[in-house]
Amino acid sequence: MGNSHSTTQYPAKPQHSFRRQRSAVFSRISLGCASINSSTSSQDHSQEKETSNLVVHEKSANRGQLTPSLASPSVAYSPSEGISSDAATAYAAFLHEYPEYRSTWILDTLRRTDYARLERTGETYVDFMGGALYPESLIRVHTEFLARNVMGNTHSVSNSSKLSLQCADEARAAVLSFFKAPPEYTVIFTANATAALKLVGESFPFTGGSSYVLGTDSHNSVHGIREYAIYRGARVCYIQSTPNGGFDTSAAKNILLRNRPRARELAPSLFGLTAQSNISNSKNPLSTIEYAASLGYCTLLDAAALAPTSSFSLKEHSVDAMAVSFYKMFGFPTGVGALVVKKSFLAQLKRPWFAGGTVDVVQVPGTIVTRAHEPHEQFEDGTINYLTLPAITDGLQFLSAYLPFLPLRLTSLLHYLINSLSSLRHDTTGQPVVRILSRLPTRRLRSVGDQADTGSMVSLIFLSPTGDMLPNSFIEYSASQQHISLRTGCMCNPGGAAAILGIQEDMQKLYPGVTLKDFENIVGRELGVVRISLGLANNFQDVWKVVRFAALFANGKSRQTLWDRWIESSGVGVGQAI
Repeated sequence: MGNSHSTTQYPAKPQHSFRRQRSAVFSRISLGCASINSSTSSQDHSQEKETSNLVVHEKSANRGQLTPSLASPSVAYSPSEGISSDAATAYAAFLHEYPEYRSTWILDTLRRTDYARLERTGETYVDFMGGALYPESLIRVHTEFLARNVMGNTHSVSNSSKLSLQCADEARAAVLSFFKAPPEYTVIFTANATAALKLVGESFPFTGGSSYVLGTDSHNSVHGIREYAIYRGARVCYIQSTPNGGFDTSAAKNILLRNRPRARELAPSLFGLTAQSNISNSKNPLSTIEYAASLGYCTLLDAAALAPTSSFSLKEHSVDAMAVSFYKMFGFPTGVGALVVKKSFLAQLKRPWFAGGTVDVVQVPGTIVTRAHEPHEQFEDGTINYLTLPAITDGLQFLSAYLPFLPLRLTSLLHYLINSLSSLRHDTTGQPVVRILSRLPTRRLRSVGDQADTGSMVSLIFLSPTGDMLPNSFIEYSASQQHISLRTGCMCNPGGAAAILGIQEDMQKLYPGVTLKDFENIVGRELGVVRISLGLANNFQDVWKVVRFAALFANGKSRQTLWDRWIESSGVGVGQAI
């Protein structure tokens, strides 16, 4: 599917505190927690041992560190069993070109243990920007926890409710710890990152003198806040995207300066920053947050695309509010996101309604409402998803163990993918098979712990021998037939898509009531790109399969075969490939 726990000992008396204990099955999730330091402190490849068969010993009954035992002598970064000779040869050449990739061997172990279903199903999953894949051990641990315990609605005082409330508090603390948040922050659990952003939009006190500043290369959930701003008479000011996405820092600062709030108390203004684009692969400079704050802006960070593969510290980059989505970080659970927010910022927000769970006293009939005492309770409408919050605590611990290795691993794979795709040529005309539109990494990482200057994805279009764009629907169908999960379209990022596709002028021709089909008629082709996004479970073999798939379009015969199958599947009949 695409887009930790232990038993709980109930107290003898209700007033005793609850303590969640770790079960043995959680040991695999904790593998990296005890081994990161030894893995990152040395480049000695004698350390690169097969760790599939782990002997793990519990340190304590609660959330203590676990000690793994590396038992097998085989090399952890060797290709999977059954790999073809062509792939093995390509892998050897890859390691020769990117020897630093060997330092990420622990993720090959993880692939064989927690993501073995990829080999069983034969699926190549390269849509991590759409949704991460859940580790199997996280599901087992969470299921075992639910099976052994009774959890009730947090709005009660029963034993089952106390356990749920404790798990929610643990999850809140885990989120704050993961993002290194200072004490002034709290966590509001939401349905997803979109709901977290909406909370800010609907509650922010925009007025006629306010400004809402954002980049064109942003997700629709960030764009959507403009509806609240416009409704209350505020200005909406866009920072234009570069041809490769993101924005120019000097241009951004100029827009922020020209629209800065004259009186923050009377006309609060908001700067919404997308930390990493989900279509252009750009990382926007976080220094713009500090600059905007110095001008008097409130600051909102969309970190949904950044958090899965990049370390981020709220201590280093203070922002008023930040939205994240957990299924994009570690695959499970879906339907839970968070707004990590300063309590002082929450005090400025004005909720347009109240609901169950957000209030202490409501006068009925009447107009008197007393909000809940805790700041986060005032913004968590109804009942939180208390059955899945324990998985967030364990999922964050899981991701923490492997996150330091991800930038080095994924940039190595990304460099190989970009170079390989760029070298493909049509057999008849010698023209390129693809055109890469997203931002390319400008530097090569060498060590575990380094941070990349871009994301780990590629947005591109496939070209015919004469240079025309092949339909994205054709590419997506053909990929699915090859058991490759990727994504096509505009990724809910119309501004970023328009920038990298060069159709900003066409965007200006849109009119009220325009449909996607109308827009495609204006530009004369399908809208969007093909997106290949890498993540925690990817290895060299995945990227190699994607390159082999793309190579099918370089050969006239194989391309025509794919085209015929696509046309036949649509019921139109067999035609001539473009």
